[in-house]
Amino acid sequence: MTHPTQAVLLAGGQGTRLRPYTDDRPKPMVEIPGTGTPIIGHQLDWLADEGVTDVVVACGHLAEVLQDWLTAAAGRLPLRVTTVVEKEPLGRGGGLKYAAGSLPHPDRPWYAANADIWTRFPLRDMAAFHQERDAEATLALARPRIPWGVVETDAFGHVLDFIEAPPSPYPVNAGVYVFSPSFAALLPDRGDHERTTFPRLARQRRLAGYPLPQGVYWRAIDTAKDLEKAAEELATVRKAAPGGGRA
Repeated sequence: MTHPTQAVLLAGGQGTRLRPYTDDRPKPMVEIPGTGTPIIGHQLDWLADEGVTDVVVACGHLAEVLQDWLTAAAGRLPLRVTTVVEKEPLGRGGGLKYAAGSLPHPDRPWYAANADIWTRFPLRDMAAFHQERDAEATLALARPRIPWGVVETDAFGHVLDFIEAPPSPYPVNAGVYVFSPSFAALLPDRGDHERTTFPRLARQRRLAGYPLPQGVYWRAIDTAKDLEKAAEELATVRKAAPGGGRA
């Protein structure tokens, strides 16, 4: 099969829960402590490693900061990047549709991702999963760890065990997607595709969910605590890797 070589990154959110980090920059421009690279930089490297050659970045809040960084980094970025800026808020679905209009190959499949996700997994495998199920859209599914310890009981209410931060029993939308060429036309001009397009496709059995492989790193960077945890996890990975390692 032909794997997608184009992608959209949604980078328009205000990142209010990440303040003060986002007072002077959009959320994708926040650096993971210890890396010296903003979140979107890690994403672009990952996309390039997965065969993507063209990325459209949908900007919003403090768009000029992101655009300036992309311009300065253009010579060392591993792929071609263009930006689009909404003149007025279109919602997540409308923003995705607007950005998709700038993809270089509208007749080919494409990836999309929220620009505040830090992860690495084989996108080509996800694209193959998408094609095998003849889906219109496929979303990656993660099982993040519950931030509390949980209690395991038997049917009679006896406590059997205490489990610290187990994986969620329910998968969540991981914010990474594969879309067929015709998907863009199904998006709303304004509004949220997760409340309109996705439920409609689910009823039609045209929406697929790709479980992230076991052991894959995934974290949504929403709060300052997420930044701290990402830095801790990165340090752990580097210590475990012989001679250091790159996340």
